[in-house]
Amino acid sequence: MERRRLGRTDMMVSVLGFGGSEIGYQRVSRRTVGRLLGGALDAGLNVIDTAECYEDSEELIGGAVAARRREFYLFTKCGHGRGWGRGDWRPKALLASIERSLERLATDHLDLIQLHSCSREELGKGDVIGALERARERGLTRYIGYSGDGEAARYAIECGRFDTLQTSVSIADQEALDLTLPLARTRDVGIIAKRPLANAAWRYARKPAEPYYQTYWSRLRALDYPFLRNAPEAGAATALRFTLAVAGVHTAIVGTAKPERWSQNAAHLEAGPLPAREFETIRARWREAAEASWAGQT
Repeated sequence: MERRRLGRTDMMVSVLGFGGSEIGYQRVSRRTVGRLLGGALDAGLNVIDTAECYEDSEELIGGAVAARRREFYLFTKCGHGRGWGRGDWRPKALLASIERSLERLATDHLDLIQLHSCSREELGKGDVIGALERARERGLTRYIGYSGDGEAARYAIECGRFDTLQTSVSIADQEALDLTLPLARTRDVGIIAKRPLANAAWRYARKPAEPYYQTYWSRLRALDYPFLRNAPEAGAATALRFTLAVAGVHTAIVGTAKPERWSQNAAHLEAGPLPAREFETIRARWREAAEASWAGQT
């Protein structure tokens, strides 16, 4: 599997990474997680990304692959130690969260710790960034990053204190291509694409009941890409290849709770880079149909 240097870090990351939200929220068994991650590592994936608020995701990952720790880069996020949507940005709480994550993940250090969708206002105060910098000084993490979108993500690059940015990049989420990624390239900030498959929201013939899928479903209906209209099952290949064709993207984090899905996602990349003509057609349709309110999805 192709690898790219993650910005100014020394990490050569696989272009396809594993996202740990689904295994936590869907209560996947330890045995299944072991099969999923074991197979992915065997096939060349070397990025595992999770967060302290993804239920028991960290414990599942630690239990499954701690013995193979030297084979992959381990990323997690902090700021929602009491659960998603209940942010706690006190430096003491952030450091305690990082230490708890290390215990759950069964490791003595992280390769990357990320602030998880902290607001632009909080970032501007500086204390939250300082907490991560102290964690780095203590050897708890090698690098620090920000995970989020919009103006907060822009500030995270401008302030010059983060090594990486994890942000939404997909056929249904292209704000970052203009707002943050060009600047990130000039600053040599590593880019981790989240939601690269737009939650595969095109699978639903009708608006899904679960809010997680609704925003992208509505956008994709408006965008009406021909490649989804005629062959929705093959849409994942074009969607993933689009994200990885975006200048500055180093790795795309895809979450799944199904061991077989990892190999399917990897197979999508066997066709090689998305041709420039197809890429520009998708970009042109976005410019034509996207509404000003279509901000990056946290």
